[in-house]
Amino acid sequence: MTHRIQIAPEVLAQIGEGHLAYVREMTSEDLTRLFPGGPELPPGLRLWALIGAAGEPILVTDDRDTALHGALEQDLTAVSLH
Repeated sequence: MTHRIQIAPEVLAQIGEGHLAYVREMTSEDLTRLFPGGPELPPGLRLWALIGAAGEPILVTDDRDTALHGALEQDLTAVSLH
């Protein structure tokens, strides 16, 4: 027997908040599309973003280790997104 649990999207977005952050490689074009209020960046840059569990950007860098270190500095567990 399978049981389905329904979770509202806003509740799901809060799971892990303050505990988890996602590290994701992206291009400067991806960053502009996902976070339109950010600074203008030259096209074609390869970047690493540290994103909070609810989807808010925490930091963006050109170095994966810097993104991981940013998570540690804020006592967050980093999880990689592909």
